[in-house]
Amino acid sequence: MKKAMMAALLIASYANLGQAHVHALETFDTKPVLADLNDLRALNIPVLAKDEYVEVGYAVITPVMQQRLQERAHKVGKCGGFEDLSQDMGLMSLGFDHMLTSMADMKAKEELYSRAPFRALALMAEPKIQTALNEVSEENLRSYVQWLSAFPNRTATSAQPNYHVTEMKTRLEAMLAGGSIPYQIEEIPHKSTKQNTLHVRLVGKDRPNEIIVLGGHLDSINQSWGGGKTAPGADDNASGSANLIEALRILLAQPQPQRTIDIFWYAAEENGLLGSAEIAKSYKAANADVIAVLQLDMTLFPGSGEFVIGSMNDFTSAWLRDYLKAMNDTYLKAKIVDDKCGYGCSDHASWNRQGYPALMPFEATFRGSNKNIHSAKDVVSPESNFKHSMLYTKIALVMAMDLGNSTARQPY
Repeated sequence: MKKAMMAALLIASYANLGQAHVHALETFDTKPVLADLNDLRALNIPVLAKDEYVEVGYAVITPVMQQRLQERAHKVGKCGGFEDLSQDMGLMSLGFDHMLTSMADMKAKEELYSRAPFRALALMAEPKIQTALNEVSEENLRSYVQWLSAFPNRTATSAQPNYHVTEMKTRLEAMLAGGSIPYQIEEIPHKSTKQNTLHVRLVGKDRPNEIIVLGGHLDSINQSWGGGKTAPGADDNASGSANLIEALRILLAQPQPQRTIDIFWYAAEENGLLGSAEIAKSYKAANADVIAVLQLDMTLFPGSGEFVIGSMNDFTSAWLRDYLKAMNDTYLKAKIVDDKCGYGCSDHASWNRQGYPALMPFEATFRGSNKNIHSAKDVVSPESNFKHSMLYTKIALVMAMDLGNSTARQPY
């Protein structure tokens, strides 16, 4: 969508404010976004299209509005907060109402499944999976988080947005070289941001076209007033990134999975889910058979108690949430609490919007999450709990080793 067209939509929505306001708005860069309808209303941002059922609104925002959205997301504990649609040219042909209707249809299917009598899932304990879970290292996680959070920032808009991405790619290449599973590793460039996504593919042996996605965003941001440019992002999201590194390390010692395992460290989540949105859309355009998507975003702060997992039940798959509970009964032995975080709170929303089953296990309930995110205070501290964070590496491992070697898929 052209900037002029976006500006026109925004200006039209402000027509009743008078010519002075319109003239001021014409000087701003603008972008179309999807966001939680409650957030847009709370900030008095004009909603150009909406769906009350899914609680999502479409708006065209100025940089000031974006800052306000991000500040609100920070205050209520969200990581992202909105999805930037600037590069989604398909909106022009399909229309915003079609997009929202598709999201409503997906939610209706989720609710129908939730009422069905066949919901109960159970996993049989497998010794090889339990052995792999026992190999998760607290010290490794600490080392990865400390390394990533030692970068002054990992912000997509910094002068060197890919310095840490390339450094991590080098580390992972050394790790991958020691394994026996066929792999691919690449930095994926994006149209919407100068930052790249880091991607590792473990190629499936029997059904390589069936894909399990494990992901978390690698970027960080500092939104605190007077906070400077330092954005260590230890919890948000060096923690989820570290979980994926540790899961990869252990998976490389396992037999080649039947299904392909795609692991993503996404770019520019904090700027509107930019990296994951482009990737999910490209998978949909290629008609990729994505069985399940896991998003790990903030796993280090046990704000609702140690070994309490917040399972986000909005814009996620009811089947995968049941799968998480079955996994927990068999392997994790934690406590799972259902919660909601609103649209665009992390990269799982990008995959959900494309119709793929997604799961978002969080470090705590939404209200219990780390209040130091998006600031220079998001560092490894005495409140950082790496034993708690180990749970999320284990979730990734079970999904890769169980779903990655099964024929199970979402039944709707």
